[in-house]
Amino acid sequence: MKSPVMLFTRQIATSFMDMINSSHSYATGGTSAGEFWADPKCLAATLSTENAESCTTYNMLKVSRNLFRWTKEIAYADYYERALINGVLSIQRGTDPGVMIYMLPQAPGRSKAVSYHGWGTKYDSFWCCYGTGIESFSKLGDSIYFEEKGDTPALSIIQYIPSTFNWKTAGVTVTQQLEPLSSSDMNFRVSLSVSGKTNGQSATLNVRIPTWTSASGAKATLNDKDLGSVTPGSLLSVTKQWSSNDHLSLQFPVALRTEAIKDDRPEYASLQAILFGPFVLAGLSSGDWDAKTGSAVSDWITAVPSSHNSQLMTFTQESSGKTFVLSSSNGSLTMQERPAVDGTDTAVHATFRVHPQDAARLHGTYGAALKDTSVQIEPFDMPGTVITNDLTLSAQKSAGSFFNIVPGLDGKPNSVSLELGTKPGCFLVSGADYSAGTKIQVS
Repeated sequence: MKSPVMLFTRQIATSFMDMINSSHSYATGGTSAGEFWADPKCLAATLSTENAESCTTYNMLKVSRNLFRWTKEIAYADYYERALINGVLSIQRGTDPGVMIYMLPQAPGRSKAVSYHGWGTKYDSFWCCYGTGIESFSKLGDSIYFEEKGDTPALSIIQYIPSTFNWKTAGVTVTQQLEPLSSSDMNFRVSLSVSGKTNGQSATLNVRIPTWTSASGAKATLNDKDLGSVTPGSLLSVTKQWSSNDHLSLQFPVALRTEAIKDDRPEYASLQAILFGPFVLAGLSSGDWDAKTGSAVSDWITAVPSSHNSQLMTFTQESSGKTFVLSSSNGSLTMQERPAVDGTDTAVHATFRVHPQDAARLHGTYGAALKDTSVQIEPFDMPGTVITNDLTLSAQKSAGSFFNIVPGLDGKPNSVSLELGTKPGCFLVSGADYSAGTKIQVS
């Protein structure tokens, strides 16, 4: 029998969580603006660089974890997944340990690198969010498995993270593996394998069927036998005497969708986030774009093939002891000083996608494979356009938009030069000594 104090505590936590999720949380699962909560369902006016304090997300994860333990409601497990993916993994800069962020900007056109606090430093920053942020990364294995003891022990798996759990009560070990998720494959696949033996005792595995998936196409098999229909937003339970070589496979369709901001004022009804399963997407574009709200999201968003990831390049050149980068901005090509941090407009303008004329060149070590080949160069923030031999941007991919990547004219190892495809012997040059803003020329 639960004590009155425990029931009262649970009621407070439930009311608090429901209030935040219904009126004060952003699509990432984060909440707060400048460490405060504003009026309920009026989030549009709060969008800035100072949203979703990391400490707040850290504490909301604690609340949702305990609420799931008490209630077994999938909504709390779904929230934990969303906040972990979008609100925790996003607060460390890449794989740099100790480089954390205080707030997670939510406003359109904002960058984590260009904000009031910006990225912290490994040794000279120690905001409150450094303590909770570093602790959050030490707890990535937290809240994956929840065990219940009894005559028929049960194990609930509510987060899909590659891991192994020694289920001592049942006498078996459960190993969880995931297939890499790609925008070109609209299914999220999980494999659970069992080793050991329950010695005649039945045990129950409960697996979360995420709310973001679809019943159409969702599938669960036990030892390759279909378990029938699965319902998003529920736990699928399998009870048996488990033994080695038992394996449970899950397939969850993933789709693009939009989610309106929590703001009940009509003028903000079109302000929406775009999600791919539990992942909140960030759009990189030049200027403002109006999406067609009457059509499906997939009609105006095209998945980028995974092979394109290896095609991203930045062209650099040393001059007067400084490193400069080729930059495409406002329709012109210039050399700019290499940005000190990622995430700035300069970093975006200095990133290009290089398309080889011969698709076979996509394989192998990309930089080395491109030498002595013909390519088209697409500015990263202007997809669908390419640089022409006239040094303009065009959506027409003709013969005049190819460049030959040849060994560098400076004779230095591993350097390259860009030769015009239509004018052999003519190259892109910037001069010997120059400053930021120097325009690229043909020579």
